[in-house]
Amino acid sequence: MESMKFQEKQLNTRRAMLLFYDIVAVVASTYFALLARFDFSMAGIPLQYLNIALDALIPNIVVTVIIFYFFRLYTSLWTYAGSTEMLYMIGGCAMDAFVCLLIILLMNRGVASPMPRSYYLFYGVSMLACTFFSRYFYRLLRMFKRVRSDSKDKKNVLLVGAGEAADALIKEIKDSNYINKNIVGLIDDNPNKLGKYMHGIKVVGNRNTIPEMVERYDVHEIIVAIPSASPKQMKEILEICKSTGCELKRLPGMYQLVNGEVGISKLKDVDVNDLLGRDPINVDLNSIMGYVSGKVIMVTGGGGTIGSELCRQIASHKPKQLIVFDIYENSTYDIQLELKRKYPELDLVVAIGSVRNTNRLDWIFKTYHPEIIYHAAAHKHVPLMEDSPNEAIKNNVLGTWKIVRMADKYQVQRFVMISTDKAVNPTNIMGASKRICEMIIQTYNNRSKTEYVAVRFGNVLGSNGSVIPIFKKQIEEGGPVTVTHPDIIRYFMTIPEAVSLVLQAGAYAKGGEIFVLDMGEPVKILDLATNLILLSGHKPNEDIMIKFTGLRPGEKLYEEMLMEEEGLQDTENKLIHIGKPIEIDEEAFLKELQDLEEHVVQEPDDIREWVQRIVPTYVPTANKL
Repeated sequence: MESMKFQEKQLNTRRAMLLFYDIVAVVASTYFALLARFDFSMAGIPLQYLNIALDALIPNIVVTVIIFYFFRLYTSLWTYAGSTEMLYMIGGCAMDAFVCLLIILLMNRGVASPMPRSYYLFYGVSMLACTFFSRYFYRLLRMFKRVRSDSKDKKNVLLVGAGEAADALIKEIKDSNYINKNIVGLIDDNPNKLGKYMHGIKVVGNRNTIPEMVERYDVHEIIVAIPSASPKQMKEILEICKSTGCELKRLPGMYQLVNGEVGISKLKDVDVNDLLGRDPINVDLNSIMGYVSGKVIMVTGGGGTIGSELCRQIASHKPKQLIVFDIYENSTYDIQLELKRKYPELDLVVAIGSVRNTNRLDWIFKTYHPEIIYHAAAHKHVPLMEDSPNEAIKNNVLGTWKIVRMADKYQVQRFVMISTDKAVNPTNIMGASKRICEMIIQTYNNRSKTEYVAVRFGNVLGSNGSVIPIFKKQIEEGGPVTVTHPDIIRYFMTIPEAVSLVLQAGAYAKGGEIFVLDMGEPVKILDLATNLILLSGHKPNEDIMIKFTGLRPGEKLYEEMLMEEEGLQDTENKLIHIGKPIEIDEEAFLKELQDLEEHVVQEPDDIREWVQRIVPTYVPTANKL
């Protein structure tokens, strides 16, 4: 309270000082205008004009204060004044000069020309100069102080782009006492801008000169301020920047500029997604998500990476009820809080439990009667499942089998299972377990009114347990960054992209399909590691070492999306294909499944052999338990 009173007192004192200054300015401008008109000779000023000016002085002071008040010249925050305040100032001084003319004419009615016409022009210009000085003097002092201050502790910044976004960033950095950055140059590919200045900062070159300018100006950080750049253009710029060893930041997108949200707080660190160099996959979910609107939707594994993103995108399309089901309470609690905050009207049910618990599943289905199920719950970590193969079968196979039977029992309309490219010709138990799950889906689709489908895709960038978070942590710790093999490649997609395609595949479902997502071009894991090190401002194998550890148990050099027996059928979306179902002996499969269930609970040592009987394409590369 005392602090607020002190601030109010301080503000009123500043306003009183401005008011006093303006009174002095009116007096000074009155004399200046006469002096300027008569060649700056006091003796040359006719007494008649001097008396007229003095008679009008008091009314002129009163009117000036009133005009300046209405033009906000006493209430603006001049520390942050910009073009709007400058317009107010010009308008106020022009109005003041005009009213000064009216006052003199009214007070000297009958006199043909009481004052020379140039007097009013000189008076207005003088008032504008005095007002500008009083309002901007502090800012000028601050600017000179900043120029003269020691800038050793500031980061030298090179700004890529000399457009509107750069204009906004420069203003914010220059006007703030708290942003520890010093912009030393601008980069722009427009040859007409080369050598020109923006807010006193020179356009020093184009993108190809970035490494040279980094050396010349001792640059520590590069900010890419081109919101309109396409992913391909951004990749090309970042490929040049990453070799400099500078920290890299960029504006997220064009909408930031359109919405007026350009600023330091909107900058984000460049990450490996930016180096994929492809356009983001955009799915018009509004046109196909009618099948979830007004329905009771259940997401198993709803607290996981894929499951939580499914919940986000489903929640935005007005389901009747959304059931988030997961065994891990921490991440489930996080998505619960997020959904409640973003969608307060959503009928949200969060249930903790395991897909392996038959009684728990039965209670959930009997209580809420889900109409559509997205089954994302699974053990997915390949090396861990190689060490605990029985758990992979219990959770992935038996858990899926139980929830599939529940969907049949309670007549669920549609069941969408998340599968993986590792199910194709699997070399690890996780992939083999997922292949069995696909076979369960195919079998039950032929025996139930429920439409069962699976969606198969590769790795998602940034998901729990994926290489990107691991690499980032290793870089933070100073390395080494561990890569299993120099030639290992993987297909990658961002989490929202993968989930939007899963939802669209669900809309296409008629039952029995295995949808295969087009993951684009494969990416070398070594390139990901190298790029992340560079983007962190380090040099690979100098600052941060890259260490090859050898392929882990169950790991392939590359993953396939289809088995040889499967063909591809196109859908309306060119990124979603349908794999032709492989004929299986369903009766024999169900008998093998029953035997597997009875055998795995005994914690056997030979579970891989049992799995191989069901999935002949499974060729295990390890025999560890």
